[in-house]
Amino acid sequence: MLCYAYLCEGTNVAQKRDLFDDLIDISKDFGALKNPLTGVTDALMGIDSPDAPQYNPDDYKERPRANTLPCLACKSEKSSCTACVDVCPVDAIEVDDGSINIADTCRKCGLCVGVCPTEAFVSVKLAPKKLYDKVAAAAAAYETAYVTCTRALKRMPRENEVVIGCIGDVTPETWFSLMVDYPNVSVYLPLGICDKCKNTTGEETLGDHIAQAEEWAGTGMGLGVEPGDLTCAKRREFERKEFMDKIMKSTGLAVSAMNPAVAAVTSVAQRMKEHSKRISDLERTLNAACGVNTERRRRILTQGRQLMLTSLRSRPELAENISIRLPECDYMACTLCGDCVRMCPLHANDLVNGGRFTVEPTYCVGCGLCAEVCEAHALAMVEHSGEELVVPDPEAEKKAAEAAKARAEAAKLKQEGKEKLNKLLDKVEKLAD
Repeated sequence: MLCYAYLCEGTNVAQKRDLFDDLIDISKDFGALKNPLTGVTDALMGIDSPDAPQYNPDDYKERPRANTLPCLACKSEKSSCTACVDVCPVDAIEVDDGSINIADTCRKCGLCVGVCPTEAFVSVKLAPKKLYDKVAAAAAAYETAYVTCTRALKRMPRENEVVIGCIGDVTPETWFSLMVDYPNVSVYLPLGICDKCKNTTGEETLGDHIAQAEEWAGTGMGLGVEPGDLTCAKRREFERKEFMDKIMKSTGLAVSAMNPAVAAVTSVAQRMKEHSKRISDLERTLNAACGVNTERRRRILTQGRQLMLTSLRSRPELAENISIRLPECDYMACTLCGDCVRMCPLHANDLVNGGRFTVEPTYCVGCGLCAEVCEAHALAMVEHSGEELVVPDPEAEKKAAEAAKARAEAAKLKQEGKEKLNKLLDKVEKLAD
């Protein structure tokens, strides 16, 4: 919750109204007075501005591409995974003979991207990290950010509205990370909109994904069902930052960083940069600890898992809400064939110390393929606590240790000073006698 905590800190500082807020309101009033009838005439006549962009639902959709390498069904015929085939509302996906075929009947709904556990379906628009950044940018700048679908909005989205093909495209891990870092994110989904949607599997998928994220985060997702529920109010601190930027750009004057109006705020881009740095720090820690298995294969961390681990690192207490499925080995039955290691699409499994099976929980997504390909049935998927997903932060631990050491030294100096003072007082009393 680092991003939101930082955001709240800036909000608290900016709560007291001052000259900057008055100037912002005055500039808004002047803008309205300059052209008070902007858009009114066109609206009455039903004429849109020729320069205004036209709403096209296809602009928010994208036909996904398939990557057979991490696909469970492509790696082994023994895989029982049919998530993409089951969720496709038009049966456009076929997995056969180690390949994934997407037919021309594809509706570009993106549901296959949201349900694939190993992220074998690729979509630039729906990549968990990119989608997180887009929603987070809106949540950082506006009082409420909305995630909605093309059928629900049916108009050009405003800056705080993120439109995707189907809300079911968002993975539980992405929802979880957004809910933890930005509690002001809501879903806009009018009642009955899913009933008439041709993406017949979307409503169940989005319900499952949001419910899972709510359970993990221990909080509820906001929901708007009426057009009147949608607001587009910028955060006061963000408005102040924009106003200061305009002053500096138009006048060339530099405003002191010590000014409370500036010191309380960082740009949205800077917050996104901070989140990316947190992800990089996480990957660096994992790579140093367990990034490569004994066969020198680099383990693969999915984008969804990146987001989840990053949020858990800042809010480790939420791990108790999470349960994960990990393979456990019956070493008496294990034949050391190594199929479990070779078939793992993310290289999360390994055989160490002469053939002892191990798994790295942070990389394992619980797909169960290792257990399915084990002919000796030595592996079984077992529920584990989400606490195994909390990655220690060496830098934070170092700072905490240094702070504890400084406190101990300060307490020691304080005690020594007190003892010296007592001795001095004793000498003074003896001289007085």
